[in-house]
Amino acid sequence: MSNSNVIRILIADDHPILGQALTMLLECEPDFTVVGHARDGVEALELFRQYQPNVVLMDLQMPKMEGADAIRAICAEFEDARIIVLTTYDGDEDIYRGLRAGAKGYILKGAEPNELLDAIRTVYRGQKYIPPNIALKLAERMGSQELSDRELEVLLLMAKGMNNRQISNALNVVESTVRFHGNNIFGKLNVGDRTQAVVVAVNRGIVKM
Repeated sequence: MSNSNVIRILIADDHPILGQALTMLLECEPDFTVVGHARDGVEALELFRQYQPNVVLMDLQMPKMEGADAIRAICAEFEDARIIVLTTYDGDEDIYRGLRAGAKGYILKGAEPNELLDAIRTVYRGQKYIPPNIALKLAERMGSQELSDRELEVLLLMAKGMNNRQISNALNVVESTVRFHGNNIFGKLNVGDRTQAVVVAVNRGIVKM
């Protein structure tokens, strides 16, 4: 096979063993070659600039720069970048952030190898690859109201176990403001109390515990 027909792939994942396993899997395909392995988001951007691969496999949770931020940075410089999120996270907020940042595909690390290979070839051809289960969660996320930055701050402090007074002190606001934001959070997440709000937020990937 000529070099022009080989899909050049960059792996961005902070787990060396997984990176090696992925490389072995991909290199078995005659139309694939792995050009590099980034261990964090900053290195992913640097290696993309260096190699300008055809496809990137990007984890979401990485040191120095998270995957979604790395995707956004790469796409800002290279508008034709073809990036697939490859992650363990299937919360609808994770999916939304990855695709909104510019990813063309989203696949879970627990997927069958053939599904990953299909995803790479599909995205390389300029198409999107979003499995039905991922598409369903994305649709649910698109239909829900987005939390404001302040509401996210309040929710994160709720997840840490803080009560309204502690949150008001942490954010330097009065307790009535915290209650106001709390009620907005409950309404947007369709829950009745803070415990339910935290559970839903964790399940959706809004909050990482």
